[in-house]
Amino acid sequence: MMTREKSRQLFAAALQLIPGGVNSPVRAFRAVGGEPFFAERAAGARVWDVDGNAYIDYVGTWGPAILGHAPAPVVEAIQRTAALGTSFGIPNPLEVRMAELIRAAVPSVQKVRMCSSGTEATMSAIRLARGFTGRPKILKFDGCYHGHADSLLVRAGSGALTFGQPDSAGVPASFTEHTLVAPFNDEAAVRALFAANPGTMAGIIVEPVPGNAGLYPPRPGFLEFLREITRETGALLIFDEVMTGFRLALGGAQQIYGLTPDLSCFGKIIGGGLPVGAFGGRAEIMDHLAPLGPVYQAGTLSGNPVAMAAGLATLQELAAANAYARLEALGAQLEAGLRDAARSAGVPVQFNRVGSMFCGYFTSDPVHNLADALRSDRQRFAKYFHGLLDAGVYLAPSQFEAGFISLAHTPADIDATIAAAAGVLRTL
Repeated sequence: MMTREKSRQLFAAALQLIPGGVNSPVRAFRAVGGEPFFAERAAGARVWDVDGNAYIDYVGTWGPAILGHAPAPVVEAIQRTAALGTSFGIPNPLEVRMAELIRAAVPSVQKVRMCSSGTEATMSAIRLARGFTGRPKILKFDGCYHGHADSLLVRAGSGALTFGQPDSAGVPASFTEHTLVAPFNDEAAVRALFAANPGTMAGIIVEPVPGNAGLYPPRPGFLEFLREITRETGALLIFDEVMTGFRLALGGAQQIYGLTPDLSCFGKIIGGGLPVGAFGGRAEIMDHLAPLGPVYQAGTLSGNPVAMAAGLATLQELAAANAYARLEALGAQLEAGLRDAARSAGVPVQFNRVGSMFCGYFTSDPVHNLADALRSDRQRFAKYFHGLLDAGVYLAPSQFEAGFISLAHTPADIDATIAAAAGVLRTL
């Protein structure tokens, strides 16, 4: 059993200073019990806590660490750029270069606007969709989390779902009256909502591969159906690729599934581990943004040079390496090993994976949407989580979060993870 006395002391102090002792709710370990550890440093595929314990990390700072932690090209880019100034509030050349790279990698994006978080990106994309179409209503899917903007905290995933509160206090009902919700992978429900709201639907926002209620891929044809019904009705299709963008492929999920949304939202990887967001799409839509159009959006730190430099270094490394084939191979190795380990232990597990994103659910039934995910045995997951943590493997402290593999993980790391999981599964 690992000792975490310094983390315990830090958490006790944090509880007196920070609500719940954490600055983002899921970090509090409330969904799995116990107390969080405090990280001191990270390198490659590992994180070390303040007590000196090392963990093979599959959280990857919740997705951005696709190259691993503290990769030299990114650290060097941050240092070089910070020496010239950490923030200007003035246009800088790096934001133009970032826009060029995003447009080259994602054909649906003709113009892009930078911001400082995924929440800002999705919030702004929805405002833009409403401003462009002149319509009020947005359709989202239960279990999909698009940040903590008021109108989107309706049957959301991520931390809200982890704590059994997919809606949030402090959000007046009037703020969400134009947000419609359907089950993911349910074409009939989407058709029914469009039929019941003719001429008022501004758009659909969707995680093309939902990663905030665990992970479940789209059924064949579902995303194509969303593209079809939005085109038929004049609504916009918004892909929230904050997680999947540059993670599943250089062109994100839309490259994998061969689709062209009207707007796309990005974050995480394009900041190389620093706070960042972006949204982009067809020029005729994006030109409705101020200063060209009537839809207002702004931000002091938008296009921050240090974040742009970190993101550029990350994207350049991804483009130069055989990155996605390597990530797929590591993901396939992990999937096969964990499936075998669960089968040998006689524990029912559904293992969902798309590329380097994955989630295991403790249920014997396939998981295609939130209702399926909620059938997972969360008490069993909590035991599994703590067993792996004590074995030096760190998963997200919630059944309802995706795991992430990085290019810094090695086949030996994957084998060690499988061996640790096999040992824990035999005790469940």
